Amino acid sequence: MTSLADKDHRFLWHPFTQMKDWLAEEPVIIESGEGAILRDTNGREYIDANSSIWTNLHGHRHPAITQAIKDQLDQIAHSSFLGLSNAPAIQLAEKLVNIAPRGLTRVFYSDDGSTAMEVAIKMALQYWQHQQQPQRTKFVAFADAYHGDTLGAVSLGGIDLFHATFKPLLFDVIRVKDMAQLRSVADSTLAAAVIEPMIQGAGGMKLWPRGLLKELRAFCMQNGALLIVDEVMTGFGRTGKMFACEHEGVTPDLMAVAKGLTGGYLPLAATLTTEEVFGAFLGDYSEFKTFFHGHSYTGNQLGCVAALANLRVFEEERTLEKLPQLCGQLRGGLEGLRELPHVGDVRCLGMIGAVELFKDVTTKEPFPLTDKMGMKVCAEMRLRGVLTRPIGNTIVLMPPYCISAAQLDRVMSVLAEAIRVVVS
Repeated sequence: MTSLADKDHRFLWHPFTQMKDWLAEEPVIIESGEGAILRDTNGREYIDANSSIWTNLHGHRHPAITQAIKDQLDQIAHSSFLGLSNAPAIQLAEKLVNIAPRGLTRVFYSDDGSTAMEVAIKMALQYWQHQQQPQRTKFVAFADAYHGDTLGAVSLGGIDLFHATFKPLLFDVIRVKDMAQLRSVADSTLAAAVIEPMIQGAGGMKLWPRGLLKELRAFCMQNGALLIVDEVMTGFGRTGKMFACEHEGVTPDLMAVAKGLTGGYLPLAATLTTEEVFGAFLGDYSEFKTFFHGHSYTGNQLGCVAALANLRVFEEERTLEKLPQLCGQLRGGLEGLRELPHVGDVRCLGMIGAVELFKDVTTKEPFPLTDKMGMKVCAEMRLRGVLTRPIGNTIVLMPPYCISAAQLDRVMSVLAEAIRVVVS
């Protein structure tokens, strides 16, 4: 009988994966999970130390979210949002507006982080056309940015390894590395500035200087440009607050959310915006001010009830109140890794941790990416029962909020062991 592993190798193509390497290895096939634990088809258990790519917040098979989805299935799974509405989508929109930075009052649903950013890009461009400022077509994004994998989002991205191949298909973006560079390119053709607030994700979990987000907000207001924040990774408690913008008291003009929106259960995303932006799209049918964008599964009932249950868990379990203790434990564990050979930097914000490996920590000489040091460390961690993925030579830890103190200690000790084995 052909095994699942053989069928995987025969039929599948995995994301962000060199399939030549994949085909030479025995795949881990996940069969079940509970809390912070995943189990494979061989009965082996693993701590999910990256929340299944940054999505799972309260743990696998959380009873409240699971039950909400089961209950909704007894009514309807999905109906069109084009020309129709539904109760879960309405209730979720109200809830998102109530917890979002003050001033964001409208919710447009889509499917994932990339599509939420596409919505923001298109809304920003069309907004300026309706405002009789069609010259505002330029977008400003930061070096090493990552905003998704669809072409508009890739245009904003600044990671050559991911994005250079597709350059012929992309629109031009003004690329800056800091606020000093941004101030030098200010002009009346700017439509929007785009940022991952407080911390860059796929660019290596790099922390922004404190105050930069507030300074960027001021820059946009002074230059008449919109501010788009990508809270796809940082939203829903990941930085220690519900949204990263709250750290500096900033309200953007458009905010993209996804990943943790449904607690890691179902694909769902949203783009939140202001009444001012929304109002620019109102008009007679003949004016064609409509936002001509949508998705077949927009406002999907199952996704929306999962998101509502996720947000109820935040309230009922007082998640944000409990996070500081876990965040402190994560930070303390990471700081203890600085003594290891080849650990050149550790970074932490809320429940986001990163350990960057260098060939020479004194000179910051990196390991060549072809050495696959990050991947080797994560492979060694997997052998010891901890799952995560690297970004180049940076090991990322983003555990679910339900992780116990003992489990988090185990993650840190396994990471230390793996680094010693691989790069000593």
